[in-house]
Amino acid sequence: MNQRWLPHLWGLATPLITLFSLYVGGLWMATTTILLLGIYPFLEILLGRSSSTQPLQEGRAHSFIAHLHALLPIALIGALLWRISVDGLHVPTLLAVLSVGLSNGASGIVAAHELGHRRPRSFSWWCARLSLFSVLYLHFTTEHNHTHHKHWAREVDPTSSPWGRSIYFHFLQTIPRQIKGAYTARPVDTRNVLVLEAVLLIALFAAGWPLLAAFVGQAVIAIYLLEFVNYIQHHGLNRGMDERANASHAWESRHRLSRWTLLELPLHPSHHLKSSTPYHRLTVHDEAPQLPAGYYGMFWLTLLPPLFSRMMKRQHEASA
Repeated sequence: MNQRWLPHLWGLATPLITLFSLYVGGLWMATTTILLLGIYPFLEILLGRSSSTQPLQEGRAHSFIAHLHALLPIALIGALLWRISVDGLHVPTLLAVLSVGLSNGASGIVAAHELGHRRPRSFSWWCARLSLFSVLYLHFTTEHNHTHHKHWAREVDPTSSPWGRSIYFHFLQTIPRQIKGAYTARPVDTRNVLVLEAVLLIALFAAGWPLLAAFVGQAVIAIYLLEFVNYIQHHGLNRGMDERANASHAWESRHRLSRWTLLELPLHPSHHLKSSTPYHRLTVHDEAPQLPAGYYGMFWLTLLPPLFSRMMKRQHEASA
């Protein structure tokens, strides 16, 4: 039996290690941060790239993995709030907030993106909503499905970034534009989810400001990871309003570690050409520009805008 789903189990290490570290406490709560930001960028280089895909593979095990990714953030939030209630806010628990935010961004939101394309109000769709609720980003599914997938790589798309825009400016301007886009597409739904999130924040404040601070902190970190991904996926790739979309309008990465741990998210052109395609059936496109590094390496590269811009333009020229 061809068990193509086995490498994707690796991605579940992120939330499970985070959950265990919260239970143990102390400096162990920095484990996820060290893993994702310190070890994975180097491991990604060592593991190299792969163009291998199997679009016709059976997807039951893959679907189970995606649903686990989407549900584990709820357990992580519960464990984080418990740890804060026991230890309060100090250096180790601040590291816990960072680790939970990284896990919920690299695991939960990635799964929410995948499951948010499933049938509305199905079990999968609700799992995506729960994951997004854990990071205060419930409007994402509406904006992503109704605005981004219509206008990707166009100037009007709030998640696509032009040449020269830094990740810092992108992060500050994209969030209000996305909320506005979601409200334009689904005003009643968007208003309801914003009210629901406000109620959650008020309840956390009533329970104690350290709990509120920890919850908001991990949400901001997770949202930053999401917008970092949005930032690199179409950076500098612009198409006109009347131009038909193709694989050259989205950046692709074939690095094994990113593909295995992020539910094939780096095969982004394939996702855009048919958004209903489940992650395990995505494929590569030779006409797509290739990122200069995998997603873990790109995280550090984007923090240095001049270097990032220079390498992206050079890579785009090489891919043309």
